[in-house]
Order: sequence, then C-alpha cells, then structure tokens
Amino acid sequence: MTDDSAAATHEGRPDWMTKHLQTYLRSGGTQGHIMDLSDIGGHRFTTHCLIRVRGRKSGLTRIFPLIYGDLGGEVVIVASKGGADRNPDWYHNIRASQHVDIQIATQAFRATWREPEFEERHRVWEFMVSAYPPYLAYQRATSRHIPVIVLSPETEINVFSESDLQSG
Repeated sequence: MTDDSAAATHEGRPDWMTKHLQTYLRSGGTQGHIMDLSDIGGHRFTTHCLIRVRGRKSGLTRIFPLIYGDLGGEVVIVASKGGADRNPDWYHNIRASQHVDIQIATQAFRATWREPEFEERHRVWEFMVSAYPPYLAYQRATSRHIPVIVLSPETEINVFSESDLQSG
C-alpha cells in the first residue's frame, strides 16, 4: 500500500479519528474505549487506548486513539498507519522518549516501552492480528516491517483532557 492508498482508506471514514479522540477526551474515558470496527474488518468490541506523546521536532503534545491489546498485563499497540509506506510520527516520537503516557478507559499511566524482537515479536504480532484482523492486510500492503510496541504501565497519572493537546 502506498501512502496515497492509506490516505484513501481514511477518506472512507472522514474525521473518524478526530471525533473518536474528542469523544474519548470529553467523556474522561467513559466513551471511546470500546468501538465497533466490524464495518472495516475489525471486531464489534475493539478496545482503544489513548497515547500522549511530545513531538521530537515540534515539541507539541499530541494525543492519538489506537487499538490496543492486553498481553500478560502489558499494553500492545501497532504502528500500522493503515499499511502506509512510512511509520506514523507518533512511533518516532515514542522512540525518542523514555516514557509514553497512556490512557485506557478512565485510567491513565506513565509507561515505559519496548519493541519485542524475534519469537516474542512474532507472538505479539499474531496476538494483535487476532485483535484486529486488518493488520495482516496492512502488513501485506507495505514493504516496511510494521512495528509493535509493548508498554508497561508504571505510575498512575491524571486522565487526558483537550487542554493537553498541542501544548508546547
């Protein structure tokens, strides 16, 4: 898949991510955690978290809603970008930081992160494909190796709010 075809996929759901993020933030996490993605090949009860990262270049704070899986008490996210040829910016921002903030429903945490390798990476990837089957098509559509990130929540923090967005 090219970046253009990944963009075309997003056109089918205009402003969906923005509306999802607003719903999640405005409700304090009581809405937006579980979404029905069956219309795009996902499951009816697909879990979503929010991640909050600071731009490595801009210094701006950004919040992204992402599908996640809970694997043995760790949170797994996938840097799929819909099968685009480039990794999402949030992935590069996480790699430039020691920690990432994550919100799951009505709880938020500062977390450490790591990228699993070898057999663990294969096991985690298969788990996430079962959680959201379109990941398999995304991987087939691009030559890049889609990264998976494992987050280990450590310290509880306040839930995210709209005022957290784009602060410098």
